[in-house]
Amino acid sequence: MIIISHILRPHAIMVILGEIMKVLVPVKHVIDYNVQIQIKDGKVVKDHVKHAMNPFDEIAVEAAIQLKEQQHVDEIHCISIGSTDSTATLRHGLALGADTATLIETTTTLAPLHIAQVLKTYIELNPVDLVIMGKQAIDDDSNQTPQMLAALLNWPQATFASNIKVSKKCYEITREVDGGLETLQVQPPAIISTDLRLNEPRFATLPNIMKAKSKPFKSIPIADLKLTLDPYYQDQGDEHPPQKKAGKALKSIDALAQAIQDSLS
Repeated sequence: MIIISHILRPHAIMVILGEIMKVLVPVKHVIDYNVQIQIKDGKVVKDHVKHAMNPFDEIAVEAAIQLKEQQHVDEIHCISIGSTDSTATLRHGLALGADTATLIETTTTLAPLHIAQVLKTYIELNPVDLVIMGKQAIDDDSNQTPQMLAALLNWPQATFASNIKVSKKCYEITREVDGGLETLQVQPPAIISTDLRLNEPRFATLPNIMKAKSKPFKSIPIADLKLTLDPYYQDQGDEHPPQKKAGKALKSIDALAQAIQDSLS
């Protein structure tokens, strides 16, 4: 089953071929997906633990690079919101092929709505034509920021992209839904969030890693954006799930029935 939907806004900014097309790719610095998570005193242990770029964000970077290689994009800008530790992730984005990078520096853990508000403010100060971002981060699995950012900017959105095609006037996004495949057509400016099946990210080569050190990189204290980010929930801590009890072998149906009755009483 294939569903085709159109999200074409008459008042949307049209990007004519030949004009500068700038793409923003937000990336998050997270614990590497291969690391076994440890919890101590109700908090996830992050010190001395290997970190990396969020895998969904790496797919978003690759999508932007492919669009640039196809000459649909002129400039790729990576942005991250977090501590100075996020610098490594931004440098990785530059080594993969991004042109510039910005760190919005904060030591506070921000909720998805706060991230969306920060990105909205940054985009208003530094206009872009397209935002490509991972559908979710593997540390909190919220899957909320792309949708919230689209709502705050009043931009069309295409989430969970498994394929991206470019026509003269719009982006054609294929996404997997319960009933099959859905195709959305969105005009820039727009938000696209990436799914795992979109592509396989490339590796950063040593020459590109060296070039990344000289690419434009800037750090901005989050206070410079003059935002009021009031908390709207409170984290009560983390804990491991309770261990499962060992199973018990029963010799008859009657014994099983009695065991079920005992568990309900």
